[in-house]
Formats: sequence, structure tokens, C-alpha cells
Amino acid sequence: MTALVLTGTGVGASDVAAIARAGRKVEIGPDVIGRLEKARKVLDQAAASGQQIYGLNTGLGANLGTSVEGDASAFQRQLLEGRSGAVGEALPVEAVRATMVARAAMLSAGGSGLSPSVFVALVDALNAGVHPVMPSLGSIGAGDLVLMTAFARMLTGEGEADYQGRRMSAAKALMMARLAPISLAPKDGLSLINASAVSAGYGALAVTDVLSALAQQQQAGALTMEGFAANRTILDPRLHMARPAAGQQEAAKVLHDLLARDEAPAPTTLQDPLSIRCMPSIHGALVEAVGQARQAVEIELNAAADNPLVLGNDELVLSTGNFHTASLALAFETLGLAIAQCAAASAARFIQLTGSGRNGLPKYLSPVGGASAGFVPLQKTVTSILAAIRHKANPVMLDFLPVSEGVEDHATQTPLAVAKCAGMIELWRRTDGGGTGHRPARRPHIGAAHISTSRGDTRSRPHAERGPAARHRRRGALRRARRRQLAGLTRLLRRRRSCGR
Repeated sequence: MTALVLTGTGVGASDVAAIARAGRKVEIGPDVIGRLEKARKVLDQAAASGQQIYGLNTGLGANLGTSVEGDASAFQRQLLEGRSGAVGEALPVEAVRATMVARAAMLSAGGSGLSPSVFVALVDALNAGVHPVMPSLGSIGAGDLVLMTAFARMLTGEGEADYQGRRMSAAKALMMARLAPISLAPKDGLSLINASAVSAGYGALAVTDVLSALAQQQQAGALTMEGFAANRTILDPRLHMARPAAGQQEAAKVLHDLLARDEAPAPTTLQDPLSIRCMPSIHGALVEAVGQARQAVEIELNAAADNPLVLGNDELVLSTGNFHTASLALAFETLGLAIAQCAAASAARFIQLTGSGRNGLPKYLSPVGGASAGFVPLQKTVTSILAAIRHKANPVMLDFLPVSEGVEDHATQTPLAVAKCAGMIELWRRTDGGGTGHRPARRPHIGAAHISTSRGDTRSRPHAERGPAARHRRRGALRRARRRQLAGLTRLLRRRRSCGR
């Protein structure tokens, strides 16, 4: 796997996932250090001229009017220690790595004024596998400062770190990795933490996961149509051209292509239930929502969102509100609602499948018959999972209070919006026989039973191949189809992004 070269632009969600989960390395592009040096020079010149610069020679938040004098490095260390108030369960290592690469990508744009040596130390720690222990609660989405302090303190040799699967002091982890703790120049501490890197990094992982889950869901939907002998005229492209809602034509084509390898049976009804008939509309809305979330994440990954912001070419240092991520929060709130819509439709299809027999399927999908309840008890499991998904779909981005003497009187709750969306994906996707190699096994979701019952009804279908060899061939075909779908969805989202959608 080739290394990701940081240039200040072009970092995608899939790049973050590969680094966070597959150990892909990071390299610094040839122009980045020069860009950082130029921004650092502009910052130092502005400070020497007597300009007030937030977090360099002034306090933070409500202490904005307080001048900072004396040891600048000591003030940066104090700044980090004073904001290391995060609590809760530690973020998983993959989320921490995603955060680290997200911050490195943002910093490579050159708007922070960060000392180049500190930037190099960040990349070296990431490549060496030295990861801070980062508690998960403490950000309200006006930048992830409180969460990010664990990351900055780790680089100075303070706090705790994970290294080679063991938790230890950050100083020991750096020593074992043959890395030296950094010293902080004026504003370096703030430059490391004043960003939404947790939100952007974790969001990149969620976008990657939802693409995989959507591919699985489309397969489940196609299998349900096959098992029910559903009316396939709903996939006629002319119908979707007549109402070209976002993503609908693409979703209909995916279902059509999945079913194209089989001869269409005579439909058993003129109109199937809405959870089947409206799949292109429901899946299409999710395709659109994924595209919006991905675009929002990748804007953050490739942006200089620091406060204050150093404009190197103009030799200016200006205060900004670029750290505020309302669009990112809104994208993930929308994505969560789209996931909940798909999950609700999938639950409805499962209940249809496990009801009274249709198209020759056994009652309750039970080959035993008689008093057997078959899959009906799983309807309660499905309903329980759907309830958990719907609960997480409730918006949170408006749940904030004014803090810091009213200076920070608005927030976005982006980390919470991203985290609950990631939790919905965990509920939604199925456990896949050991997972994908980089994630622990997941709890079964609606699609799990949906897929397995559609796949396991061959005893009741007179024309289906049977036996272990046949099942192996079908499962292999499903896996290949899933890989093709995922690649197709990725290409589709890239095309939509390049067209400005």
C-alpha cells in the first residue's frame, strides 16, 4: 500500500480509513514544510509588531482581554493542561488514528502557524503507532479543543498513550518508539488542538462504513424481491427519469443489475408493499445523504480552519470562526435520518418475509411447519434494533448552552452527531463471519436476518440449487457483487462531487 502524501489538498475519507485501520503510512509533500515555515514567519512577525493574536499573547475564551507575558512555551503547556478535562470511555485506536491524520491533513494547508518541527513530530508519531489515550466526552462542536488536548499533551510526553497494544505513559511510549517529546513555541499548543479533527476523522470512518452497509442493504433488498417474486417493473429506468429524485435512478439501477443475472419470474401481485416498491426512493435518499456527508468531511480534511488563521501569501493573521462545523453536523444528522428510513423499510420487509407464506415460501420461513414459530421471534429482535436506531436518529445539534461567560454562546454538537450516526451504522449492518479484518464482530442488524432469511429459503424454492456447494457458489457471488457495488458507489459519489453536487 503506497503512502498518503500530504500536500494540503486531496485527502479523502477512504484515505483516512486506510491509515486508521490498515496502517497506511503518511509522508509529507515537498511543498508543505516551506508553507509551514512561511506561515510561522508571518505569525512571529505579527507578534513582534505588537498585534494581539488570540492564544499567542492573549488568553482564551472569556480571558480574551487578558494579555500573556513571559514564558510563551509555559503558557502553551498551561493552555493544554487547563483544557484537559475530557472524560468518558477512551476513543478506539482507529478513531484516534483517524483524528491524528485528519489534523495532519488540515495543518498541511499551512494556516495555523504551527512550528514545522511539531508537524513532523505528529506525522512521525502516527507512522510509529504511538496513539494518545483520548477520552470521548468533552467537545460541544465549537472545535474539539478539550478532546484534542490529550493528543497535544502526548506529543510533549505528558498523559497516556497506546503503543504496540499496551497502555503506558506518553513519555515511555515515545521513548520506546525512539521519538523525542516536542517543545512548544508560541501558539503551537493552540494550533494542535483548535480544530474539529475528532469530528472529521471519525466522520470519515462513518462515511466509509455506511457505504459498505448500503451495499449490503441493496443486496438484501434484491434478494427479498427475488424471494417474493416481486413486481420488477418498479426498476424500469423510465419510471425514475419521470421523477428524478436525488439518488433514485442510481439506486434503481443497482437493484436492477443485482437481479439481472436471474430470469424475472411472473410477479405475484400488481403492487408490492411500499417497503419493496419504494426501495429505489428510500435507498436513493441514503445515497444522496452519504454524498453530502462525504463532501462535508472532505472539506474539513482539506481546509485551514484555525483560529486565528495565518494567511501566508497576504502576510496577515486574522481571527475566524472557521472551526465551527454546522454544515458537518447537519450532514450527519441528515445521514442518520436516511439510515433510519432504510432500516425501517428493511424491518418491514423482514416482517413480510417471516409472515404467512407467499410465493411458495413456508409459513414463518420454517421448514419444520406445524407449531414451529420459525423466524417470528426474531421480529421482536428486529423491532428492538429498529427502536435503538430511531432513538439515535433524534437530532442533537441544537442541544447546547452558552459557555465561557457567553463568549461561546453557540455550538454544533458535531462529535455527538457523528458518534450517534456511527452507532446507527453499527446497529444496521450485519455480523459477517468474523468481520472485515479491521473491526470487531458486530451485533446482527435488521439486514442480517433480512439477508439470511432470503438466502436460506432455498428448501422451499423448487428451482433453486441446493446443497453446500450451491450455497458456497451463491455466497461467493454475493461477496463479489458486494465488492462491485461498493466500488460502484464510491465511483458514483466521486462523480457527483466532481460535478459540484
